[in-house]
Amino acid sequence: MRKTIITAVLLPILFSAAALADTVRLQDNAPDRYTVVKGDTLWGISGRFLKDPWKWPQLWKMNRKEIKNPHRIYPGDVLVLDRNGPFLRLVRTERPTVKLSPKVRVEEDGHAIPSISPADIGPFLSQPLVIEENGLDKAPRIVRTEESRVLIGTGNIAYVEGIKVEDGDHWQVYRPGKALVDPDTKEVLGYQAIYLGNALLTRDGEPATVRITKSVEEINVGDRLVQAPPVGFPSYVPHAPEGEVKGRIVAALGGIAEFGQNTIVAINKGSRDQMEVGHVLALYRAGETVKSELNAGGTLTLPDERYGLVFVFRTFDKVSYALVVRTNRPVQLYDYVKNP
Repeated sequence: MRKTIITAVLLPILFSAAALADTVRLQDNAPDRYTVVKGDTLWGISGRFLKDPWKWPQLWKMNRKEIKNPHRIYPGDVLVLDRNGPFLRLVRTERPTVKLSPKVRVEEDGHAIPSISPADIGPFLSQPLVIEENGLDKAPRIVRTEESRVLIGTGNIAYVEGIKVEDGDHWQVYRPGKALVDPDTKEVLGYQAIYLGNALLTRDGEPATVRITKSVEEINVGDRLVQAPPVGFPSYVPHAPEGEVKGRIVAALGGIAEFGQNTIVAINKGSRDQMEVGHVLALYRAGETVKSELNAGGTLTLPDERYGLVFVFRTFDKVSYALVVRTNRPVQLYDYVKNP
């Protein structure tokens, strides 16, 4: 299958050289050239050139439209650093080194490199993650398990009420989870849908028969089935929000209270707050209040401490999900996220 991809425009002047130098800090050992290889990500390549990887769009001199619909970079492409800008140029074997301009490129089943590793977030791109209250009440549900087992997993059989054959053979298994509550306003932002695994319809009927093809948690009677959507993997350029953002971490997948790098977290800001896929936010721990040693009975509030970064990969109306891409201490529930 052939597909046509339009590469983005590298505008000649979006920042003055002086302003760009102030905002873009090159790595001390930034390479003059880099050849893209399979397995690379935009985030990883950004880190080769920049001390602040989320400033990738400035190094490419990209405008807002191009950030939302970025150019594609493929294994074998060569990136050349012009330190006078600084800016990057793209070299491809089919044409000489040029600043990027509108151009049609034909790929034979080519796969552009993603923003961050599909292994970290791929399973979560096709899952609901957040639902309305009672959002699974009418979903097909497991009414019996193979040999009436209490818990089942990969390879086991289950009997499901409510499956419509026209909805297809591939399903995902869920369990309603806890409410996501804004710690500041106490608003219920939604309810977590806990992903349990995948199921394949093997026999129609009421009840229908399914085989569990993947389980990440134990499955039981009462768990719900949702039609599996097609899987897509967007490749958005890492970038900082244009407006001011101050949010809180309200949950982590797995329900743990303290977690580290490559953990997926829920943030109490969503598309209604102008959160976008590709946003990079800094992690902060609120400063403690301590007793003053000089003012009897007085207190001091220590400054908030920045300690890491998250990359937003999926947004809902009131909630966003992000991957912890950098941290130098354990992340905790209700820590803050702000502009980097």
